[in-house]
Amino acid sequence: MKSLAQSFNSAYIIRISFISALGGYLFGFDFAVIAGALPFLRAEFSLNAWWEGFLTGTLALGCMVGCLVAGSLADRLGRRPGLMMAAGIFALSSLGMALAPGLSIFSLMRFIAGIGVGMASMLSPMYIAEISPSSIRGRNVAINQLTIVTGILVTNLVNYFLADSGPDAWRWMFGLGALPSVLFLIGVLWLPESPRWLVKAGHPDRAQAVLSKIGNRRFVEDTFEDIKVSLTGMRTKQSYRDVFHKSVRPAVQVGIILAIFQQLCGINVVFNYTSTIFESVGASLNQQLFETVAIGTVNLLFTLVAMWQVDKLGRRPLMRFGALGLAVLYVVLATLLQRQAAPGLVSLAVLAAISTYSMTLAPVTWVIISEIFPNKIRGLASSVAIVALWGAYFVLVFTFPILAEKLGTYGPFWLYAGICLLGFLYISAKVRETKGKSLEELEGVFTPH
Repeated sequence: MKSLAQSFNSAYIIRISFISALGGYLFGFDFAVIAGALPFLRAEFSLNAWWEGFLTGTLALGCMVGCLVAGSLADRLGRRPGLMMAAGIFALSSLGMALAPGLSIFSLMRFIAGIGVGMASMLSPMYIAEISPSSIRGRNVAINQLTIVTGILVTNLVNYFLADSGPDAWRWMFGLGALPSVLFLIGVLWLPESPRWLVKAGHPDRAQAVLSKIGNRRFVEDTFEDIKVSLTGMRTKQSYRDVFHKSVRPAVQVGIILAIFQQLCGINVVFNYTSTIFESVGASLNQQLFETVAIGTVNLLFTLVAMWQVDKLGRRPLMRFGALGLAVLYVVLATLLQRQAAPGLVSLAVLAAISTYSMTLAPVTWVIISEIFPNKIRGLASSVAIVALWGAYFVLVFTFPILAEKLGTYGPFWLYAGICLLGFLYISAKVRETKGKSLEELEGVFTPH
């Protein structure tokens, strides 16, 4: 019952969680900006289906590199330097995309932006998990998803209002990404280093100082002792071979499969190809851009529902509901698209799918990935899982225009429905509940001893 004697500085925890989660805002920005910019980019660069898919997916290729860089950097230098580097890379690449003279430079800048996004997508939730007490960790990690969806909504609104500013509107859409990047960089300068990394790096006094800002003396003593025990016998330098050691392989397998499923479930084609989907049922350009705003609004509202429920209902029930719910809704959406239903009906089906995803698979996958890996390999293991996530994202967004061209816009959604059903079965069989347990306790849930 030791947790009954612990108390926390909630205001401080929330403050540093939100600052770290600004990395999620950058993720949301670059994820959403392409949806509003694509109609302009098609005209500017004469894109065919292959180029459209590649240009959208280039971000993911950069993200994969960013995750690998961040995993090694986070374990060697700490979580904070990695977050700072991500902010700097993103600011420069946003300006690079805005000023790009041609398709090749634009693609290169979007790839570099992906490196920054990939670093932030791994480090922000991991940092929040490492500074949060177990009773509120799920909610706090979900703050990262909240900033992602806020970035998506704000970007969609900006895109909507910039759309009438002429053929170069896309340059303003991308260039404005430099502003939140600079704010994020300034915020990270104020963050403390992760206490778990400090113990691992041989700085116990600094770790205890950070823990004392987070909670009372009992919390500091209990958490510090748990961290030391979890690191007992650890080698000074970890490698990717350690990530796939049989002792931690079950946790790594779950993390990788859930990361891949979060993307191949298909919802991100709705975010990235909103204009393509609604153009197929006769919606005007103005209506297509308005739909991106509606999607962003629903996405934000239901992410708040997830933050409210993730530490109450738990991770596993939300994941199961999301997988099965999306499978059903994709069947409905595919049928409506195939029958050329009115844009309003298609919009209802799309928004229902977005709301289901936003309160289940979107935030909860990030929560689980940030929780289940042992302290000694968390940085490297998280990078492996999130590289898999971005690899799946590239496959998804690269193949959608090609599949839609050959099968019709509705065709891919039948495939996504089948993937969601398989995901539901996997979650039911393999994913265990993690709510309410410390990161050190979870080492005994997903990894054998």
